[in-house]
Amino acid sequence: MKHIPYGRQYIDQQDIKAVVKVLKGDWITQGPEIGKFEEAFARYCGAKYAVAVTSGTAALHLACLAAGLKSGDEAITSPITFVATPNAVIYAGGRPVFADIDYDSVNIDTERIEKTITQKTKLILPVHFAGLPCAMEKIYGLAKRNGLFVIEDACHALGAEYRVGNNWIKVGSCCHSGMAVFSFHPVKHITTGEGGAITTNDKRLYERLKALRNHGIYRDKGAAREKPWYYEMRELGFNYRITDFQCALGMSQLRKVARFLKRRREIAGIYKKGLSGIDSIDLPIEKKDAKSAWHLYVIKLKNGIKPEVRRKRLFNYLRHHDIGAQVHYRPVYFQPYYMERPGFGHEQCPVAEDYYGRAISLPIYYGMSDRDVVYAINILKKFL
Repeated sequence: MKHIPYGRQYIDQQDIKAVVKVLKGDWITQGPEIGKFEEAFARYCGAKYAVAVTSGTAALHLACLAAGLKSGDEAITSPITFVATPNAVIYAGGRPVFADIDYDSVNIDTERIEKTITQKTKLILPVHFAGLPCAMEKIYGLAKRNGLFVIEDACHALGAEYRVGNNWIKVGSCCHSGMAVFSFHPVKHITTGEGGAITTNDKRLYERLKALRNHGIYRDKGAAREKPWYYEMRELGFNYRITDFQCALGMSQLRKVARFLKRRREIAGIYKKGLSGIDSIDLPIEKKDAKSAWHLYVIKLKNGIKPEVRRKRLFNYLRHHDIGAQVHYRPVYFQPYYMERPGFGHEQCPVAEDYYGRAISLPIYYGMSDRDVVYAINILKKFL
């Protein structure tokens, strides 16, 4: 049996041709493909603007800076996320504060957010875990009542939607946030190799994000007419510029995103049908008012001996049978970097810690065949 990874990219001849065309052209960076991709990505998400950068981490960093996060400020986020989410808060000079999760959705618990707000809180950074949208209407209302900014970590959630009333709202449209952040890493829904983007409806934020990704440089059109070479560095920015050939790949991938999402949803459906009724596991949920993008398919062990012991055995068993199981995620505050700093320690978020001991991610990606899914289900059933 071939190895089945937990996730991987899908690259076809159209993608390759798109990249080669740019490589043979005049611009391989700072050229027209970047703007084309940004416009197409913003349009897909339903936002006015998008700014493409070198990674999802860079996108998070710039979003925190553009939101005005500074030394002494706090940002509330989930402990069940990749380390980049809270790290970006620290890059901007702030301090991440972790609010516990809802066990069923694995998303940040809105009630816990409210109890975590202090006078130092500047922003809320909800994570759409595994592609399932957070309760954004509630989070946005809470933020408005407390004068806080909202940045969505949508790195798992390209194409996800949630319902407010009779309207379905796409994650990234920023209807209930100031900015949303995406990743184009190879295991995500579309890839540019590495890469990321920030969407927003605020022109001021858009202009600042563009400057921050390019060393903090601004170009005044009036001054440029008199001195075409003239530019001003008005703040300390970064070189987070994405390339034209990456954006050419991104454009080609974006044309296939509906297909990619459809297949992920089909795979989730096969898992649900094959694993339903097994008493020893909880399956991931999809609420009536939310459509997951199914970046991950995470089951949770229950019953029997200590779940974390059984989870390790299952992890090794799946890997032995060429199924690339993974765990998403260890609570961030258990990482050595955080453990060594005051205020981060054990028993901060008991639901997140309990979840971590039970969770295991099964493979899900566009190129995964029905046969691969059924094989993973049968191997899992043999263990259970």
